[in-house]
Amino acid sequence: MQPTDSRLPSPQYIDLAGTPVATYVLEPERPVGDVVFCHGTPWSAQVWADVADRLRSTHRVFLWDMPGYGQSIGPVDTPIDLPAQMSRFSALLAHWELDRPHVVAHDIGGAVALGAHLLHERDYAALFLWDAVTLAPWGSPFFRLVADHCEVFTQLPGPLHAALVEEYICAAAHHRLGSDWRERLCQPWFGESGQSAFYRQIAALRPEHTETIADRLPRTRCEVEIGWGTEDPWLPFAQATQLRDRLPGQHPVVRVEGAGHLTPVEAPIQVGDALDEWFARTGTIGNGRHSAKN
Repeated sequence: MQPTDSRLPSPQYIDLAGTPVATYVLEPERPVGDVVFCHGTPWSAQVWADVADRLRSTHRVFLWDMPGYGQSIGPVDTPIDLPAQMSRFSALLAHWELDRPHVVAHDIGGAVALGAHLLHERDYAALFLWDAVTLAPWGSPFFRLVADHCEVFTQLPGPLHAALVEEYICAAAHHRLGSDWRERLCQPWFGESGQSAFYRQIAALRPEHTETIADRLPRTRCEVEIGWGTEDPWLPFAQATQLRDRLPGQHPVVRVEGAGHLTPVEAPIQVGDALDEWFARTGTIGNGRHSAKN
């Protein structure tokens, strides 16, 4: 569960309709394909750092911090709801000139990727959803409490806020995260601007924003694979099979035994192995560095 020594490079900022977006591109000499990663909440592209590092020798790897997260925390008036992120992801793919990339998405990144596909007509070679926010219900009682009382939580004393953020993030994993991962995932939310941004992004996420996506799932135009931690405390594993049943095709769900909600962090080797098999089946090849199975 400890992260490797690798880190994402310094971000390159792209302006999307006046909003600066932190992006990361890893390029090998002879890429066999393009893969784009989407993170969820309250994370950043860092959750995919280990998996992206594994793929960088064979694929052009594209990552981004959604506005309101990671290195893209910006002005308080920046729209950071799911419809805004769906539109931005569509625009970002156009900026990168990616017509049919492979897309891998975690948590609300799944809703964002599906929204760009189903509402904004972005085509993918294939889509891999990990512990994805799509079907109701989602959002814990704490999540909804913060959403309804955002202005109260933004006034918490800094140390109390820091303790709350760390406990909230660590609770997503089935086992305790190591100190390096805790620092990497929590750090963007510390300080005055980080504290405000943490509660603002929760308040902006509304379950009704995924209803349109859920209704359109049968219209998905690409192959979709689903992976899930069997011990996910935020989105029970049963949601994985429910989501699969709403989508075209009947591929088995990739079970990551003993992992919680943070599958890319908790089990990067198993996730990477699943992606290698997915690439081989849907049009590109993986790098074959690991052979361990779930």
